[in-house]
Amino acid sequence: MKILVVEDEKGLAESITDYLSREGFVCEVANTFWQADEKISLYQYDCTIVDLTLPDGTGFDIIKTLKKIAAATGIIIISARNTLEDKLKGLEIGSDDYMTKPFHLSELNARVKSLIRRRNFGGNNDMTWKDIRVNLPQRKVFIRDAETTLSKKEYDLLLYFLSNIDVALTKESIAEHLWGDNMDSADSLDMVYSHIKNLRRKIVEKGGKDYIQSIYGIGYKFTAP
Repeated sequence: MKILVVEDEKGLAESITDYLSREGFVCEVANTFWQADEKISLYQYDCTIVDLTLPDGTGFDIIKTLKKIAAATGIIIISARNTLEDKLKGLEIGSDDYMTKPFHLSELNARVKSLIRRRNFGGNNDMTWKDIRVNLPQRKVFIRDAETTLSKKEYDLLLYFLSNIDVALTKESIAEHLWGDNMDSADSLDMVYSHIKNLRRKIVEKGGKDYIQSIYGIGYKFTAP
């Protein structure tokens, strides 16, 4: 799952991304309004964490842009502003949650996970499709009720596929989802092929079907054979 943190306090932004990265998220940071505006116009995120006070704009305008382009991201506002007016405005223009600074990173992590479950997986702790079941809180994967061990990237790849059933995904979009800002430094397209090969093998070894369809010249689709 991929997170964008829009926060001008670099120390706080680093603390948030370090914590969420340890929880298995791919995190990107924007320290200014224009950095955030560029990122949301180019990339997709599962959750966007937005500070309201930025040096060159406001978090409210970021949220309005997200809604204007119909981004599928969940939105959590983080702000030192604690007025009821700000909270109501944030919710009215499209945010999903509002946290007042200072806050515990463990609570932010819990709210991010809850929001992603609610938006992407109907609020369920388990996600089931065909003979695949994923326990989201425990990050466990079962194929025909037999647990299979996946690497972090294989797990992230599986969730990305399960969130985009029957959708043709380019290799570039998969690499960008798995590595974020670091996609160019990881021989990412070759690594995409490697992770897909390993994920396919592990599903089939447990008795599952080969759901990963290669699309020549484009990428891959996760679909029933």
